[in-house]
Amino acid sequence: MTESKTILRALAGETQAVPPIWMMRQAGRYLPEYKATRAQAGDFLSLCYNPELACEVTLQPIRRYGFDAAILFADILLVPQALGADLWFVTGEGPRLSTVTTQADFDKLGPVEDIHETLSPIYQTVRLLTEALPRETTLIGFAGAPWTVATYMIAGQGTKDQGPAHALKAENVALFEALLERITLATIEYLSAQIDAGAEVVKIFDSWAGSLKGADFDRYSLEPARQITAALKARHPGIPIIGFPREAGEKYVGFAKATGVDCVALDNSVSPEWAAANVQVDGCVQGNLASHHMVTGGQALVDETRAIVNAFSNGPHIFNLGHGITPDADPDNVQRMIDTVREG
Repeated sequence: MTESKTILRALAGETQAVPPIWMMRQAGRYLPEYKATRAQAGDFLSLCYNPELACEVTLQPIRRYGFDAAILFADILLVPQALGADLWFVTGEGPRLSTVTTQADFDKLGPVEDIHETLSPIYQTVRLLTEALPRETTLIGFAGAPWTVATYMIAGQGTKDQGPAHALKAENVALFEALLERITLATIEYLSAQIDAGAEVVKIFDSWAGSLKGADFDRYSLEPARQITAALKARHPGIPIIGFPREAGEKYVGFAKATGVDCVALDNSVSPEWAAANVQVDGCVQGNLASHHMVTGGQALVDETRAIVNAFSNGPHIFNLGHGITPDADPDNVQRMIDTVREG
């Protein structure tokens, strides 16, 4: 079965005439069927923790588009919630968390070994998906990278510049690093449990990696990714891992070798030609169409899709966006992108 799964072949280093394709946030608010299921669930967190409904929204884009992979429907902030942080979502604004900015805040967090009680519904979703997905479709599990998760835990919400996390790093590096270590260990356990439940690939989303510069990037983005990758591969030999240090720029170069990940996902701030010459030389890459094309469509969508496929055609490549699809995207543009990739 594995040999027929194009995503796994790309992750193993195979160059394919037609790259496999999936899309970040492919189960989501741009689809009318998702909106209906979310309304049935009541709210976002209830949807994440309802295995049957989370399975359903994961399957919706597979039914509609036939993507080569499904990605588990969940959220990167479930890990801090499982560690004991308060988590809620404000309609139209996004997530809110109780903050960790002092030693007393940190001391309120629970031990890593207790996270599975909260996260067990997520593992059940994975088990349901392993039964429900088409045989040719790869199941991807995921988690947020420690730095990105820490930025939310420190600020209590998303911020444009991750300023509160940078401030804590400067003012109390011992506390900052203790928090990062707790998240790192929890992420290893969370992803390992997803693999045990049936995830065939896992992806580490470091959405805010680009705000780390120089040695800080190496210490707080690259090193946790290396630790997580090494631990998972020791427990689950052969498990493919995708790393996504978004907006890493020049730091994309050598990231796969330094961390041990099997594929580097690219945002659209780097050109595919540059990435082919500097990143794909080390193995599989994923990306990197700008998500605005899913809104605007037209010939520009077709031309840019073809250009990306062509640029990466001499090595292993998984076609994807450079960022998650946005709620205002046109579902018809998604189909046009897929048709362009598959028809050439």
